[in-house]
Amino acid sequence: MIVDSAVYRKGERLPVDCHVHDYEALRAAAAEGEHDFVWVGLYEPNQRELDEIAEAFGLHPLAVEDAVVAHQRPKLEVYEGSLFLSLKTLWYVDEDDAVETGEINLFVGEDFVITVRHGRGSQLRDARHDLEGKQTVLSHGPSAVVYAVCDTVVDGYLAVMEELQIDVDEVETSVFSEQRTNDSVRIYTLKRELAEVRRAVLPLREPMRRFTVGAAPGILAEAGPFFRDVGDHLAVASEQIDTLDSLLSTAFDAHVARIQVQQNDDMRKISAGAAMIVVPTLIAGIYGMNFDHMPELTWTLGYPFALLLMAGVMGLMWWSFKRSGWF
Repeated sequence: MIVDSAVYRKGERLPVDCHVHDYEALRAAAAEGEHDFVWVGLYEPNQRELDEIAEAFGLHPLAVEDAVVAHQRPKLEVYEGSLFLSLKTLWYVDEDDAVETGEINLFVGEDFVITVRHGRGSQLRDARHDLEGKQTVLSHGPSAVVYAVCDTVVDGYLAVMEELQIDVDEVETSVFSEQRTNDSVRIYTLKRELAEVRRAVLPLREPMRRFTVGAAPGILAEAGPFFRDVGDHLAVASEQIDTLDSLLSTAFDAHVARIQVQQNDDMRKISAGAAMIVVPTLIAGIYGMNFDHMPELTWTLGYPFALLLMAGVMGLMWWSFKRSGWF
């Protein structure tokens, strides 16, 4: 469905007396001045709706197919008369330690921008309102919309990275605590979510570079500094991904090492306990042999002596093990 459609001239939104689906009237209104353009925003449109848009704005059928199917890898495609930019949107679900994904596809022409959104975390209402309040930026035409959308998406990446940083800190605290913990499952989950973030962030670096240096047709060179700012934020997100992934790998290695140390401690305690049982068993075995000629067979205090001997040996062994840290 169409969420919003508007015509912009010199950084201001123009009132247009036509239906939101009257694309010819919208384009006609945007043809009267330099840098006038139409911005049509759609949310999860069907094939019929996109076909109408494609016919009105002359969109390439391959790009239209990508916008309908969604689940595209972030990319920039150049077609005759238009650009097609695909972005991954991210948001974080703290209860599940999960990164959810959406998608925004942009068709960019000389006098139009069409945004196609998929997923509940990809809203652009705030970005449109903020951009409409910045007349100087919006006067750059469609390039300003591309910048605003990219800036919103990349800011979402940074917000997700902040949440992941908190979770990684919690994992580190848990791994190095004195309590026995089972952090391997959460570490794997976080590494998997980082991989999801990486698939969204890394492919976007090349389109941002092209926008920055003015190497993408349809994007004004004057908008380069704005895209450079987006590129800087994207680089920060990329560095954070590598840092958090390295920290999680280190935490997992430390977790495995702690498990091994704990197992060694358990085996030492078991071995010490077994040794304390073996010695009394040996004494009892000797005193229990059925021979006629054995010392102390007729000794009245033989039985108490054997018990005291067992207790004394076990006490001496316990003291020795305790002193050496086995208990």
